[in-house]
Amino acid sequence: VNASRIFKVASILPLFAVLHPAKAFAPVAFRPLSTTTALAMSIVPGRPTWQQTMLRIKDPSKSLPFYTDLLGFTLIDTFDFPQYKFSLYFVTTLPEGETYTLTPGTQEAHEYLWSSDGVMLELTHNHGTETDDSSYYAGNQEKDGFGHVAVNVDDVYALSDKLEKAGCAFKKKPDEGRMKGLAFVYDPDGYWVELVKRGEDSGIPNEMNFSQTMLRVKDPKKSLEFYKALGMKVVGEKHFDDFSLYFLASSCMPDDSVLKNMFQPVLELTHNHGTEKDDDFKHFNGNEEGKQGFGHIGFLVDDVYAASDKIREFGYGFKKEPDGGSMKGLAFAYDPDGYSIEIIKRHLGADSPCTEFGDVKK
Repeated sequence: VNASRIFKVASILPLFAVLHPAKAFAPVAFRPLSTTTALAMSIVPGRPTWQQTMLRIKDPSKSLPFYTDLLGFTLIDTFDFPQYKFSLYFVTTLPEGETYTLTPGTQEAHEYLWSSDGVMLELTHNHGTETDDSSYYAGNQEKDGFGHVAVNVDDVYALSDKLEKAGCAFKKKPDEGRMKGLAFVYDPDGYWVELVKRGEDSGIPNEMNFSQTMLRVKDPKKSLEFYKALGMKVVGEKHFDDFSLYFLASSCMPDDSVLKNMFQPVLELTHNHGTEKDDDFKHFNGNEEGKQGFGHIGFLVDDVYAASDKIREFGYGFKKEPDGGSMKGLAFAYDPDGYSIEIIKRHLGADSPCTEFGDVKK
């Protein structure tokens, strides 16, 4: 998807037809779920918490201002790896009034990053892409797994107007399609960013807050078991005739969290009915040749080795074992759909320091 391409109103499909190949759009059920359901998989040890969603970006000089200046994110930390020719930028939305004073790229910022219960958006820049003619794959074509990230706002129309005046292109403006009051704006790489209205009683003073990452799944039973084993809680679900949505919050979120009133993001798992019965069906995971854009989601744990031992029992395999490759003490497991799940050591203080990755610090 080209971020500069502006779709005409006549070309806009109904919202859920864009997101899901569904034929009917009326929801047949919505209910919050209990978090006490017995799991087929036991919980991964070491208090796993959802910590990041990674997207590859072409030019940080464009992507960082989009997220920080236009969407209210704060740059928390950076990692520079000149020896490997890439850099990482971690951004998130902080509660209104919370001042971040650490310098990104320092040891102090690393310690904050690896001890925070918040969810970060990790923007990965491979050096040189900002000057070549390459582009990243934004997804949302047939069989693509990654869908979008999102921010919640009090007024979708006001934010959409602000973004349009700043020169942003839209996949869907608030009054286009069947679902009014909801929008999708393109970021500089063409990723979809959903603009969602908060609950009226959210009490969140921020203009915007990072609110979701959406992934499509083949079999929700397997996926829900996997993410519950990583401590995630199902805080809501919606069922339509042809597809279902499941909303999962990190383990550190309160059990009584209300979906539209949450400050921290949810992981939205989208299931198109019938895929679980098709042995040959598989979503693209964002790391295939020619389809690279979304990279992974990540979790903090107290002990990467102990967590990996438990995850290994689930039978979905590893892209990188904790001692594989040049970065030791860091793992990438696969979930049931083949999405990469990064497992990172939590900073627990002087007696349990951050993993040293070999970045050039400031």
